Amino acid sequence: MNAPMNFENPRQEATRERLVVIGNGMAGCRAVEEILARDPDRYSIAIFGAEPRVNYNRIMLSPVLAGEKAFADIVINPDEWYAENGIDLISGDPVERIDRTTQTVIARSGRVEPYDRLLIATGSDPFIIPVPGANLPGVVTFRDLDDVDKMLAAAEKGGNAVVIGGGLLGLEAAHGLNLRGMAVTVIHLMPTLMERQLDEAAGYLLKSELERRGQAILTGADTAEIVEQDGHVAGVRLKDGREIPADIVVMAVGIRPATALARTAGLEVERGIVVDDHMVTSDPAIMAVGECVQHQGTCYGLVAPLWDMCRALADHATGAPSGYQGSVTSTKLKVSGIDLFSAGDFSGGDGAEDIVMRDAARGVYKRVIVKDDRLVGAVLYGDTADGSWYFDLLRKGEDVSAIRDALIFGQAFALTASGEGALADPNAAVAALSDDAEVCGCNGVSKGAVVTTIREGACSLDAVRSQCKASASCGSCTGLVESLLRLTLGDDIQSGPKTLCKCTSFSHDDVRRLILKKELKAIPQVMQELHWATPDGCSSCRPALNYYLLCAWPGVYEDDQKSRFVNERMHANIQKDGTYSVVPRMWGGLTSPRELRAIADVVEKYDAPMVKVTGGQRLDIFGIRKEDLPAVWADLNAAGMVSGHAYGKSLRTVKTCVGSEWCRFGTQDSTGLGVKIEQMTWGSWMPHKFKIAVSGCPRNCAEATIKDFGVVCVDSGYELHVGGNGGIKVRATDLLCKVATEDEAMEVCAAFIQLYREQAHYLERTAPWIERVGLDHVKAGLFDDPEAVARLAARFRHSQQFMQDDPWTRRAQGEDAELHQHLAEVRPLVLETVQ
Repeated sequence: MNAPMNFENPRQEATRERLVVIGNGMAGCRAVEEILARDPDRYSIAIFGAEPRVNYNRIMLSPVLAGEKAFADIVINPDEWYAENGIDLISGDPVERIDRTTQTVIARSGRVEPYDRLLIATGSDPFIIPVPGANLPGVVTFRDLDDVDKMLAAAEKGGNAVVIGGGLLGLEAAHGLNLRGMAVTVIHLMPTLMERQLDEAAGYLLKSELERRGQAILTGADTAEIVEQDGHVAGVRLKDGREIPADIVVMAVGIRPATALARTAGLEVERGIVVDDHMVTSDPAIMAVGECVQHQGTCYGLVAPLWDMCRALADHATGAPSGYQGSVTSTKLKVSGIDLFSAGDFSGGDGAEDIVMRDAARGVYKRVIVKDDRLVGAVLYGDTADGSWYFDLLRKGEDVSAIRDALIFGQAFALTASGEGALADPNAAVAALSDDAEVCGCNGVSKGAVVTTIREGACSLDAVRSQCKASASCGSCTGLVESLLRLTLGDDIQSGPKTLCKCTSFSHDDVRRLILKKELKAIPQVMQELHWATPDGCSSCRPALNYYLLCAWPGVYEDDQKSRFVNERMHANIQKDGTYSVVPRMWGGLTSPRELRAIADVVEKYDAPMVKVTGGQRLDIFGIRKEDLPAVWADLNAAGMVSGHAYGKSLRTVKTCVGSEWCRFGTQDSTGLGVKIEQMTWGSWMPHKFKIAVSGCPRNCAEATIKDFGVVCVDSGYELHVGGNGGIKVRATDLLCKVATEDEAMEVCAAFIQLYREQAHYLERTAPWIERVGLDHVKAGLFDDPEAVARLAARFRHSQQFMQDDPWTRRAQGEDAELHQHLAEVRPLVLETVQ
């Protein structure tokens, strides 16, 4: 939304001062936001940006590179924000000169813009190490979206990536390229990764974890040159002679304040643009903020100090000066699944006391540094839940002598030791934070700002994210925000998506989406890529992941029997006495003398104490011992019978009535259609058990209207019903549609099953699924697109090619024989007396 060219110098509005901002990044736009919040009518504002786009969250470029977010997800100020606030955005046209005499800026295009007040927010420039080959094609930095696009283009071709620099940005770049499928090597000059933020112990844990994820980490490695081949980067040679192949090299060794424009304009510049406590430069009409400035001898390269600077700047620019007194910084690594926090000074030295806790089993390392009864530094790895509390203590310089002995164990335990215990109430630790305690470091949002947002009507996590940006970036403060929601709203909180289990922060829908998006085809791969919090998952997530992978990749993914419940592993239902029941399949409820004789022979041969007719028109044989199951299945197979899957999250039965063949009320051949549907659907794995019925007339003798999929035959064709459920909570079906032919009924049946298979959560029956998403959603998924039913049915039939393989037959032939071995008998050991 660039403004038209204007080479004049008129005042747009006589009553407003003209504020020109050089830099359309996070610092410049945040400063403007702070000014507008205080006095929206004070300035007429123009913003120049070097990039041809709106302001976005640069600290979230790492998730964009990793494929976890899109550009639209990290936009902070969309086009509408500029328009609504009357801001002229001149993007893609960087300012090249400041004329302090005429108080104008001149852009690359030649545009001249007058100012009353000028704000420089040019940020920082990446540091390029001066080695041969540094300017080769294929050598990139990691500072803006254009850099990310270059890395993504390289990743599409695959190959090797070398990241020079094991600091915060370098490791995030390496993580993203690794997730994109490249073989990544990180070269770091110092012996410890992130040495400015981590001590040796935490750096070692981080290095080990990154290596476990498949990255090669070379510490203490000094780059000699970047190797060329055919005019493009081909590798990196180290001073010790090692050469690492590379199709792309990412320089992430540090940043320098971008001061060239200010220096040329004659402003006072040292390492950065020198500013006072109000962010005013050596020219009273010019302010500066962000990574380009130097305040009291310090330049900041992290985002949190920027917010403090912007608040002080806005106070001064609107006539209520407060002053910036410097910032204490903290660091969190934005690499999914790695919990790391660092703040303050951990160099130790005279008078400093280290307090350390290690938990090797959990991969946890904590270290706090106390000096003069004040917390001066903290390093947390593996468990960062108390990071905000430590940072608040450090920032405020509070006396910790009363809680010194319990300090390392975190806020709840430490306050308990001092008589202010929070153990009885997990939320008390959050409640104890002061209103100005920082909750969201990415966006500079305090506890007080979050609580105010909640009180003004934000009743869910998503609402808080959209209104004050807390938890909207890296998400590491999500737990804190959720605690504040609970504390502020109590039972009125609106819950967000439930995670799949305690092992992951992802919901069922997220996991299913990412399995497809990232083409994850094994449970360990899912856990690796989605950064499971446990090494092997749990009894909740492993069966779910096994199903999701079976559904997503039929014929490719190999069913993991260890991830199934016992009934599915044994292909029979275990009973309370340890024996099993066996239910052979009877197509549409039909049977034959041969099948009945086979069942009778099995009952007598294996001393089965009970045979019972089930509600699904099958015969259930009870009391079969585990070691006899393969032989029972072999005998039933010999009579042509296969597994009825009565034990599985799968198609159980297709119940029918006799229909028009025998019944005087029957309108269609319900039995014949039921047999065809069961032969089409048997063996299919589902999110939960799935039952079908076909009734031959509206009298509904097969109870089709309380089944997951029901067919009611009428004179004109077939009514198709979905989402019914018997059991504890009875639910009648919803009418899905009416069709005229058997073929149409079977096609819609296959399509509905596949839609349910692809969208429902594991262990979610069709009834709660439809109640959750709505019948309209189901109808839209099937019928809005005329080709949808055919596509879904085709995917179901493709999957069935790999599912309709009788498991009883394989077990009867000796597969997984160890599962059916009799437990060894334990006898007391008798010791003979030695004479």
